[in-house]
Amino acid sequence: MAITLYDATAKHFIQTMGALEHLLKRGQAHCAANNLDVSRIVEARIREDMLPFRYQVEAAIGHSLGAIEGAKTGEFLPPKGTRDADYPALQKAVADARTKLQAISADEVNALEGKDVVFNLGPDRKLPFEGHDFLLSFSVPNFYFHATTAYDILRAIGVPLGKQDFLGRIRLKQ
Repeated sequence: MAITLYDATAKHFIQTMGALEHLLKRGQAHCAANNLDVSRIVEARIREDMLPFRYQVEAAIGHSLGAIEGAKTGEFLPPKGTRDADYPALQKAVADARTKLQAISADEVNALEGKDVVFNLGPDRKLPFEGHDFLLSFSVPNFYFHATTAYDILRAIGVPLGKQDFLGRIRLKQ
């Protein structure tokens, strides 16, 4: 069985975005059970010099749904994040992204193989890719970096999570 670009990207994005939805629910439940303000998670970070939880979630969305959308148009802009997303807004954004990812067909993603994609960092900095290399060598690693960092921030503030929470719903043989 050959593995397609859809198999190597979108299926993983959907699985991990589902896990991220679960992680956000666990963070909310932890705060409720411990009389903590859930809004403190939004700006939490492991170290002062890193971007906050809010950005990690938004970047995971940007490097999954945003990456596929950018590859389809031929131009990817880096996720900038917002300064005003609260916890419920992050939860909604993750759920919406997963729903949109589920609506993208395998044919749409597989058609990106070999398609030109430019990562636009600004007027003087554009990185050219082929669609499959953009998704596999750039977006997938970035997606997992930000999803893992969001998980790590939740763990660092005491949310009881384990590996299975991060893995989400694995695809077992039917």
